[in-house]
Order: sequence, then C-alpha cells, then structure tokens
Amino acid sequence: MVDDLHEYTALELHQLLQRGDVTPEEATEHYLGRIERLDPVIGAFAHVTPDAARERARLVAREVPHAAPLWGMPLADKDLHPRAGVPTAFGSRVHDAHVPDASDDLVAALDAAGAVSLGKTATPEFGLPSYTEPLAGRPARNPWDLSLGAGGSSGGAAAAVAAGLLPFAPGSDGGGSIRIPAASCGLVGVKPSRGRVPSGSGLGGLAGLGVVGPLARTVADAALLLDGMIAPLGYPASHPFAVRAPGEDGPYLGAAIRGEGRFQVGVLRDTPWDSFTDIRVDPAAEDALTAALGLLDRLGHGVEEIAASPEPGYPAAFRTIWQAGAATIEVPEGRNHLLEPLTRWLMGRGRERSASELASALSWLAEFERRTIARFAAFDAVLTPALALTPRPVGWYDAEDGEENFAQQVRFTPFTSFVNVAGLPAIVLPVHDTAEGLPMGVQLIGRPGGEAMLFALAAQLERVARRGRRRPPVW
Repeated sequence: MVDDLHEYTALELHQLLQRGDVTPEEATEHYLGRIERLDPVIGAFAHVTPDAARERARLVAREVPHAAPLWGMPLADKDLHPRAGVPTAFGSRVHDAHVPDASDDLVAALDAAGAVSLGKTATPEFGLPSYTEPLAGRPARNPWDLSLGAGGSSGGAAAAVAAGLLPFAPGSDGGGSIRIPAASCGLVGVKPSRGRVPSGSGLGGLAGLGVVGPLARTVADAALLLDGMIAPLGYPASHPFAVRAPGEDGPYLGAAIRGEGRFQVGVLRDTPWDSFTDIRVDPAAEDALTAALGLLDRLGHGVEEIAASPEPGYPAAFRTIWQAGAATIEVPEGRNHLLEPLTRWLMGRGRERSASELASALSWLAEFERRTIARFAAFDAVLTPALALTPRPVGWYDAEDGEENFAQQVRFTPFTSFVNVAGLPAIVLPVHDTAEGLPMGVQLIGRPGGEAMLFALAAQLERVARRGRRRPPVW
C-alpha cells in the first residue's frame, strides 16, 4: 500500500493502480478516510456510501478488466445524477427521501469505465444557482478559505477535489456549473462541446445548455476523466457542430500530455450581460488575465484583442430559458412549501412565460450561437477571465429577492453562460494567486469540437506557469 495517495495526481494514481502498486480497495479506503476526517468542515458531500463503495471496489478488482479507462479510480456522483439504491435529493428538501430505482446515463458510463463511486457530491437545489448553499444540507466551502463558497452548481465536487477528498470528479454545466466552482477552488474544469459526451450531450435539453464534464487538479487529470466518460458509450455523440479537425479523435489525455502546437488566441473582455447589470472585473481577475497573456507571449502564441460586440437581447432570452427550465421541475404533491425562495421565484416566473415567448427566446439564442461561432472563427481559442470577482463569501447571495440574486450571479460570473448557448468547449485553469493566496483562473474557449486543442494549450500554460503542487490549508 502506498501512503498519502491524495498527494498523487489522478493520472499518477491511475498508473499505480495499473501497475498493481495500489488496489481498488486500498484507494477506496484511503479516500473514505479523508472524507471522514475532513468533510465535516468542507461540506463537499451530500451523501457518503462507504459500504457500497467497498463492495464496488472489490467487484472492480475481481471482475472488471484492467483495460477499463477508469479502473479502480475513486470518484463521486453529483447529487443531480441518480444512482440506483442511493439517496438522490437533487439538493432539495423536496426529495429528501428519494431513492431512485435506476441510474442515469452518466453514472452508468462511469461504472462501465471501471470507476468506484464513494457517494454523492453536494449541489444547490436542482443545480439552479452558481453557488452551493442548499437548505437541504451544508454549504460547500472553499478549501482555500472556509469563509468562502465553493461555487456551483458542481460546488461539492470542486470542494472535494480541491481538499483531496477525491482525485477528480464529474460535474455538469448548464451555464458555468463546472467552470465556476473549478475557478473558485483553483481547479481545472472542462465544459465539453454540445454533443461531445454521449451520457450528457445537451442535445435533449432546453436550448441544449447542459453537458457533463470533469473537475480535476491538473489538465492531464481532467483529460483522463473526460476520456473515461466518453469511452464506454462511443466517441463522440453525433452533432452538426461537433466537427473534429484532423488528429482530434482523442484520446484527450494524449493531447494534454503532449501539449504541442502554436495557436492564435483572441482576448475577449466584453460579455453579453453588459447591458443587464454593472459588470466590473475585479483587479484579481484582471491580474490573472494579465498573467495568462504573459504566459502566452512566452510560449510564442499569437494574441489579438477581439472588438466588443454588444448583444442587448441576450439577457432577456437567457432568462426566459432559465426560468422556463425551472418551471418543468416536478415537485411531489404537498411539498411546494419546502422549495427554496429562489427556486419558487424561478418556477413562478417560468410558468408565466407564454409558448410564443419561449419560442422567440429559443430562436434568438440559436442565432446568437451562429453569430458567436462566426465571431470566434479566426481564433484557435478565445481567452477570458474565468470569474469577474473573487470567490464569494458563504451567505453573500440574497436568499429572498430573486431578481437581486440573479444579478449577483451575473456579476460574479458573466463569462460562462454564453459558452453553453453557443455549444462550444471551454476549460478553466488557475494561473495566478491573489495577495491572500487564493488561486485565480482564466477561461479558454475552443472551436466546435476543439477539446484536443484546448487540452494542448491549457497544458502548455500549466507547464510554463510552474505553480507546482499547491495545496489549500485544509490539506
């Protein structure tokens, strides 16, 4: 048994498992011990399943071929993704007794890849907000500063990975829900192209916003998990915008390890929310962007500023879709009073929307998708801040006023939702630290189906930044 497994990257742990230096049972036991010791102060988990995890680890060791891409790797399911026989509350008091009979596609894909689930990571109610402070459980806290939130909606997954409770974790992203918590907690987070991951393609959802992807401590670790998500169910799902360039057929881990290529990068400073509220980029976020530009220059990449292009119709169209999506949430009879105020507000506003309003918003966003892809077409990648502000304190968001709460979320993270609307891939990674030691990141947006290029470029930035294996205080 190798001690201190949490000190290894996910890729290193994968190699230890493949060589037989560590067994799936040992890896599972180590991380269960970390969760038991540290999660009471982190709040990363909604539910831990130690007995089921141990049984699963034994089954993987005994029956699953070593060639399975995630053989023996510990992770956890986001509480939005049902696993048969495991309580799944969707972050809500409404479903506090819900135990599903069947697992969803992502859970099935991760099982087929040989992973071992240790439980359910925390999410806000139904994954709606960009912070994870559900009334159904504890707030997910930022391991770098426990007074700050971990972001959302994959906040529990991000907190768990950043604190060394998991080597990596799957998440879902409908408006930034992987990238926001990853950036908040100093991690790498990947939102794949629409259609890229079969078990969470976004193709069946309203406006195609929500996809699944990885949160990890390194670029290579994120690539390893994304490969594992895709491999069991085909590579990739079919979609007209998921066009692969020659040599981009994966696996993505190879692109991350090689980290090759010279690219043309556009720098985007405006957002489609600029007409909605006062968007001010914090100096710490500006410093991170400046640091990334310096790294790109050292690496010899071309960099060009992208001219502003106002989109005053975006806020109304996106809000219509967000609210209409909330209106479809099923609530058991007699349990409406258990919904959180923000959810009730969203559902109420969504039910006020007419069919013509919804159709108009969907049409507008489809045209926005085409305009955005055309606007970025001259660049291999587009660079933005990951967040406009530093991670927000726990309790910072207005718990009662839905309009103010929404505006706060937009001011915190105005650079993420439009990427979902456009169906483009994006990756966030830390490149800079504040004076207080908080990691700050940037976002790289790729062309449709351009994940391999993003992994290569992000790996170069990660390598030249020489940040080492930084660990938060709770480590």
